[in-house]
Amino acid sequence: MPLGLNMQINLVIYSLIGGVITGILFDVYRGVRGLNSIKILTIIEDILFCILIALVVFTFLLYTNYAFLTPYVYIFIIIAILLYVKFISKYFYDSEMEISRLFYKTIRILLKNIWYPLKIIAYKITDWRK
Repeated sequence: MPLGLNMQINLVIYSLIGGVITGILFDVYRGVRGLNSIKILTIIEDILFCILIALVVFTFLLYTNYAFLTPYVYIFIIIAILLYVKFISKYFYDSEMEISRLFYKTIRILLKNIWYPLKIIAYKITDWRK
């Protein structure tokens, strides 16, 4: 059964959006993946990431176009991923890393500011007992 033009256009658009979502999730994963250096954990993370991406893309396509999967859907997803990686990924990844550094710095400062008065109180308590 041939698809109508409107359905074909939706299929292309949703496939491209699915590819961009995949690219964004890959950049997030790339930021998280750099946190460990154990080879076996990296392999397990890669496998789990591939499963997650497959589920996310299939669920996205299921809700948007009833999971009508043709070779063109995969081609457009791959094209969108390649375009994302070529033109957008560098800026997204750099801003993601900057936000994570800022978040880490904020958490570190907050913890130090909370921990310092507690250390003073603990020192006063132990000093008071002497």
